[in-house]
Amino acid sequence: MMRGSVAGSDQTLAQRLLAGDKRALARAISLVENDDPEGWKLVREVYPRTGGAAIVGFTGPPGVGKSTLLAALTKLEREREKTVAVLSIDPSSPFTKGALLGDRIRLSDHFLDPGVFIRSMANRGALGGLSEAALQAALLMDASGRDMVLLETVGVGQAEVDIIDHADTVVLVLMPGSGDSIQALKAGVMEIPDVIVVNKADHPLTDTMVREIKGVIALGPREGWEVPIVRTEAVKRDGIAELAEKLDEHRAYIESEGTLSERRRRNLMNEVLAIATFRLRRSLEESVREDPAVQRLLDRVVSREIDPASAASTILERDS
Repeated sequence: MMRGSVAGSDQTLAQRLLAGDKRALARAISLVENDDPEGWKLVREVYPRTGGAAIVGFTGPPGVGKSTLLAALTKLEREREKTVAVLSIDPSSPFTKGALLGDRIRLSDHFLDPGVFIRSMANRGALGGLSEAALQAALLMDASGRDMVLLETVGVGQAEVDIIDHADTVVLVLMPGSGDSIQALKAGVMEIPDVIVVNKADHPLTDTMVREIKGVIALGPREGWEVPIVRTEAVKRDGIAELAEKLDEHRAYIESEGTLSERRRRNLMNEVLAIATFRLRRSLEESVREDPAVQRLLDRVVSREIDPASAASTILERDS
């Protein structure tokens, strides 16, 4: 195919994407996910049109009902005539790629709604690549004119935290009676959220969990935004209106305080550095993989003649 025709089709794809075409958005995300140069070219073209969507990240231990919660919230936002995009990030399994949110089919009611776009993304073992592709996908969703972009991760590991940290508002979803939830509280994840949801709130241990959460929050700084705790039963849509209200309140707060632009500046700086780091590592790996001198250096590390840090310094000095 001639380069001219590719460029022409890209331009058409960009126009369709900016007009809100769901197929164009799906194609654009596939290009980025496959690390296709045309995908990155497309992102460059539409990037000036980003920044209009409210990006909300949902994280928390597996099994707490995040997908059901997102489905209920999406339904409510559609009733409020807002357009929604959902990106579900699954770093745990290579087998969910291509499946719509893997086995999380609670959002299936929205597949045919033109105002809702749903995409699942798996990492296939490349954590840096997952972050890179997922963040670009969120930008493309933003550029397509969606009012809200909802990011969902299946866990609370570092890779997921890196992605969720790029949201304007971060929601931590927990459930009563879960040891994982308590561990999440103690592991420092509580430093992340702007809103905390206790889902499956019909559980008898809900009050106990809410008290524990309040106790952990009380140990933190008591200035600025006061993190609300919202009780929900997503299956019944109980508490979803209150959650939407708290998301709106947080959005209004960070806009009035001027912290939205600060947060986005920090997030974008982190994204630039993350992409640069990932690409530098990939470039370094490619350059040293077949290099006999590097292989000899690694042999010396294996034989304990030289330590790993010294070997790394030697490689960096050589490539600088």
